[in-house]
Amino acid sequence: MTNPTWQTETWRVTKPARTSRRGLVACQHRLAAMAGVELLRAGGNAVDAAAAAAFAMGVVEPWMSGIGGVGFMVAAEARTGKVTFVDFGPVAPAGLDPARYPLAGGTATGSIFGWPAVEGARNDRGYEASTVPGAVDGLGLAVESLGRKSLAEVLAPAIRLAEAGLPLDWQSSLAISLAAADLAKDPTAASTYLPGGLPAVPPSDRPAGSLPLGNLAGSLKRIAAAGRRDFYEGDLAAGIAKDLAAGGSVITAADLAGYHAELREPLTHDYKGVRLHFAGSLSGGPTVIQALDDIGRRLPDLPLGRPDGSSFRAYAEALRGAHETRLATLGAGASGNTTHLSVVDRDGNMVALTVTLLARFGARIVLPSSGILMNNAINWFDPRPGRPNSLAPGRRPLANMCPMVATRDGVPWVALGACGGRKILSAVTQLTSMLVDYGLSLDSAFATPRLDASAETVLVDDAMDPDWIEQIGAAQPIQIVPDQVYPSHFAVPSAVMRATGTGINSGATHPRSAVAAVVSEED
Repeated sequence: MTNPTWQTETWRVTKPARTSRRGLVACQHRLAAMAGVELLRAGGNAVDAAAAAAFAMGVVEPWMSGIGGVGFMVAAEARTGKVTFVDFGPVAPAGLDPARYPLAGGTATGSIFGWPAVEGARNDRGYEASTVPGAVDGLGLAVESLGRKSLAEVLAPAIRLAEAGLPLDWQSSLAISLAAADLAKDPTAASTYLPGGLPAVPPSDRPAGSLPLGNLAGSLKRIAAAGRRDFYEGDLAAGIAKDLAAGGSVITAADLAGYHAELREPLTHDYKGVRLHFAGSLSGGPTVIQALDDIGRRLPDLPLGRPDGSSFRAYAEALRGAHETRLATLGAGASGNTTHLSVVDRDGNMVALTVTLLARFGARIVLPSSGILMNNAINWFDPRPGRPNSLAPGRRPLANMCPMVATRDGVPWVALGACGGRKILSAVTQLTSMLVDYGLSLDSAFATPRLDASAETVLVDDAMDPDWIEQIGAAQPIQIVPDQVYPSHFAVPSAVMRATGTGINSGATHPRSAVAAVVSEED
């Protein structure tokens, strides 16, 4: 057991859950949550609101997600009980040559997966790091198939935000600064985020300004006018393909035209009277299922109340076993800087949605003609050949994105997910157990300190009861760390819940996430 010798952040903050009889959007940025609520007020449903919030997130937190990214959605309809998985995950280009990614020896610097280093880090940054982006087709398909509004209506808030520019505050300045060395290597990214060659910073003596985002607003307008497939087969696609080829990517016009998001059956699992719906076998779902089943065996008969030291010891042991299985049988794929949002509308329809560029600012390239930040999802693949998740043309990699909807008696009850790479699975597992095993409210569950067991040394929140920490440390090597804004030691979750039979909705976001918020139609 090790204790922190210093802390960079010493505050203790709360962010109480919101309740409402109308719709709620729980999101990592208040402006994006407001975009989602705008659609709810206009008569849209949870799918419309989730898509609007996701498009807006690509503008206000472009280092997390955007239209050059990918994701998974799980949507549940209250009236029928039907749950749909919208799959718009990454696909490697058909012309990808694994030999272009030879191992360079050692571990990749700053790797969020512990992958071996690749020559030139070309699986992590630059034009060869991108897979075919699926966000536009996936969000558009969801709106078209499951929503009530048009794609143009859903895009309208994001277009306004893009025209206004990236809000400049300490958080955006920090995000840009952390990626500045890589952004400087791409002329368009540098001209956008590094004005004068330095990271954009907010003014210190007046209200924060904004940062122009190049041609991004124009690209969003084009999608709104011409439809989602223009990104893949129309004029926008032609510009994207041309820019990618000029930069050295092997993603072709044929790869774009051949990409299609799909409506699938979710991966489902019954746990103590609740049915859990996950985003398929290439998500974090199988690992969460294994961990929960192990927790259920370790803690078979729990009264309603609160988790204690024995609970968290069981969480740590179950999660360590599940992660070891994941590494051995599936591969280590994960997501790094992601966006998760959860939505419930006034009718009880729910959405859990996770979208990502993978690393901070994705591949750290901006396409000149469209202003699109591209993902670096090639880094989801294990660069070593012959592994369960190795690089291959046309292949879909494993991801730890883990949006989940839980239903009771066929009725949507909770939508939940998180941002944070491998740490997502620990957060989703613990919060699910707190809600199901202990019957906690969202407010209580999100206020309870957690642990992260995604690595051999388990990270434990220093706000946890010392007796509980001692019990965890008796079984696992642990490190006691603060739950802070940066560097982040724990995942950043959000969730919504509908109280059975009452029609009362609640929503919660991670208390230590500075700009995360739950916004209600009533606000």
